[in-house]
Amino acid sequence: MRKIKAVLIGAGDRGAKAYAPYAINYPHELDIVAVAELNKDKRKSIADTHHISEDKCFSSWEELLEANIEADVAFICTLDRQHFKPTIKAIEKGYHILLEKPMSPDPAECIEMERKARQHNRLLTICHVLRYTNFWSTIKRVIDEGTIGDIASIQLNENVEIMHMSHSFVRGNWNNSNHSSPMILQKSCHDMDILMYLMDQPCKHISSFGSLMHFHEGNKPHGAPERCLDGCPVENECPFHAGNYYLGEGKGWAKKFTTDHTREGIIRALETTPYGKCVYQSDNNVVDHQVVNLEFVNGATATFSMSAFTREQTRIVQIMGTKGEIRGKMDENKISIYDFLSKHETVIHLSKPVSGHGGGDEGIVRDFLREVRSFDGEINISKTSATKSLESHLIAFAAEASRLENGKVILLEHFLKENRKPSLSQ
Repeated sequence: MRKIKAVLIGAGDRGAKAYAPYAINYPHELDIVAVAELNKDKRKSIADTHHISEDKCFSSWEELLEANIEADVAFICTLDRQHFKPTIKAIEKGYHILLEKPMSPDPAECIEMERKARQHNRLLTICHVLRYTNFWSTIKRVIDEGTIGDIASIQLNENVEIMHMSHSFVRGNWNNSNHSSPMILQKSCHDMDILMYLMDQPCKHISSFGSLMHFHEGNKPHGAPERCLDGCPVENECPFHAGNYYLGEGKGWAKKFTTDHTREGIIRALETTPYGKCVYQSDNNVVDHQVVNLEFVNGATATFSMSAFTREQTRIVQIMGTKGEIRGKMDENKISIYDFLSKHETVIHLSKPVSGHGGGDEGIVRDFLREVRSFDGEINISKTSATKSLESHLIAFAAEASRLENGKVILLEHFLKENRKPSLSQ
């Protein structure tokens, strides 16, 4: 088996902890040979872990790509608004690309990246990792076998979990769409993708409603300081108090914003980073709940609900077919299949996944490396190629446009025409 050489652009949580570990677990398959990361501590950590020489460690993607590192692929795991330029340049340099989702917060950039990959005959795979999990691939197999007949409707709930919301989308990197992406794109493009994966039909109409209902200054407790550690009067009553949370059950989350994992190190970070701010006095603007309605060309429908206000972080699905029904809860790895004729229920208990996102993080890297090894100059439309993923991205953009227009029903065909702009990289 040919070992694939990769450069890593962005050594944050996804790059360093979701995809790069494949090279440690399967060193005969993958070797990380260079890294670009602005944060020197993260850059050193990934270099030490993967034995990357100092001359192949860079503070910017521009420096790395100008160095013409000999490698087969580039893993691009920068923040959302920093995807487009390194992806275009890496394609032009001849690398196959594994790109963290979302492709970009700009629909025109998404379209252009997919076009550029086809123009240069390079693989561009988007990290819609859920398609690579046992949970969703098993459900897809049952549907394709015709067990429940034709799908009439799907209901999909994304339970974000209340403390995950406060960490990532109120205080964290994805709290403000002006700097990252709208919630429906950043967090829930996975869900738009899964709905397209299961339904296997073009989407026709979209509408959406949602808002930032709770995490705003209007709900600030009386007398609450900007930072939790500056003497909050409701310290023992607020579940989001940064000191109580990150020094207690949320200590694992603290590792995402400080490399000093001692209590003193966490306290210093809470005094200087956004993670120590009151959740009602942050600069967040993304919604904390949203619903999306979809109608497909065959008349089938789907509803999606994302909510921060849940006790657990999971996805719950109900797929209603003409011959039967599928129900599943992702965190339990359990799927129920019910037959309307026999009234027989089959329950599938899947094995516990070994990597993040229900095993999808490892699954997508394995599949991508297989594609690279077998690449013969002809690009195939794989599970999460840019060509596939572009469709669900545009659905997310349309959903957000509908939400901003008070739930206006959007005809996807017209929306696509309006968002096709001239080439951005010419």
